[in-house]
Amino acid sequence: MHLLEYERELYSVGISKIAGIDEVGRGSLAGPVVACAVILPANVQITGVNDSKALSAKKRDLLASEIKLAAIDYSVGWVDESLIDKINILQATYKAMHIALTNLKNPPQYILIDGLQGTWRPNIPHKFIKKGDKLSHSIAAASIIAKTARDSYMQKCHEKYPQYGFDKNKGYGTKKHVDAIKKYGICPLHRQTFLTKILENNENKSERT
Repeated sequence: MHLLEYERELYSVGISKIAGIDEVGRGSLAGPVVACAVILPANVQITGVNDSKALSAKKRDLLASEIKLAAIDYSVGWVDESLIDKINILQATYKAMHIALTNLKNPPQYILIDGLQGTWRPNIPHKFIKKGDKLSHSIAAASIIAKTARDSYMQKCHEKYPQYGFDKNKGYGTKKHVDAIKKYGICPLHRQTFLTKILENNENKSERT
């Protein structure tokens, strides 16, 4: 029940419509950064909801369906790799969160946001919580929806670019993924600003051989 601690503090002062916000894909080498905002009914706790990274893919999919059915409202915000390269990943993360929040049809009274406070300031009362996906039920629920949405997208991307193994790595920098970049080069899904060192090292290696 510790996951409702932050929510219950707000319930106790008459705030019942709380949105949890989290993002996934921030450290990926390819694909979008995806954020979710979700509002659950007061005092509702869905069994099994936890940090999305601590759950199996099958469990995440099941929980995502439960969360969506139970939610008062939810929305997902996407920022693609080309915009990430233009504005940097931190600003892209804030933009994805802003999109998710503003697309809610039922504006929340308060927002709980995963992470440390930065330059983004929502115009709704809010609190940033470090490692919030492990501490807040609302944030954990948002992380699950964001993770399943992004994973599904990267699975589809694998069909177009199978050489990179997006079905397994979801765009993250595994050894096999990095080796594939060195062998095949990059595709339109790759974040070029994340790959400078890899590409430079590969180019230097080619020049020496």
